[in-house]
Amino acid sequence: MPADRASNELDEVPVVTVADVAMVADLSGALYWEAERLLIVSDLHLEKGSSYAMRGVLLPPYDTVATLGRLGAVIARFDPRCVIALGDSFHDRHAHGRLSAANRDILTALQARRDWIWISGNHDPELPGDLGGSVADKVTIGDIAFRHEPTGARGEIAGHLHPKARVSRRGRSVERRCFAGDGLRVVMPAFGAYTGGLNIRDAAFARLFGSAAFVAHVLGDHRLHAIAASRCC
Repeated sequence: MPADRASNELDEVPVVTVADVAMVADLSGALYWEAERLLIVSDLHLEKGSSYAMRGVLLPPYDTVATLGRLGAVIARFDPRCVIALGDSFHDRHAHGRLSAANRDILTALQARRDWIWISGNHDPELPGDLGGSVADKVTIGDIAFRHEPTGARGEIAGHLHPKARVSRRGRSVERRCFAGDGLRVVMPAFGAYTGGLNIRDAAFARLFGSAAFVAHVLGDHRLHAIAASRCC
């Protein structure tokens, strides 16, 4: 491959920086830390459809298989040594018990030959020990801390808030999931098929980042778009 072409392709790799650590931002909503061979996903909310069905709200019961399919695709793309799921992997305290045998088999296959860490979240605070992998409230690797609910600490990668950005251009308005970050910390988008989102102009993000001086790394159809939060609506 010609050197100039290789350089251009490297320049196109979407990167989100957290406390001087550069991570690949995948259009699926996952982060990949290449030096650690670590894949990070957040807010899978598995079995959300069955949770709603139990309350009489009928949704197509395909969210878990769709989410696991997307997760399988990104795992195949990066072949990580370790996966960290940043909490709310299951939509409620009993959702893991509603996993079908087929979906349990898919999850087991995804975990094969790699470490897997479930971070507990507010929806799934007490994860059982029979899901494979290990369970933790927080994980720290070097200067980077992984937890479910963001605190605003330097070097933090968290989920929980499901950030979305709305951008208007030429009379059209588009809303997409995004990574919200300021170079020191980042809030990840929700990965689950049925997950909603919170607009990054919400006061929760202003409190977290101290102002609107952060960036929405918006998940487009073909690439990531870095847009100042102050430009979003």
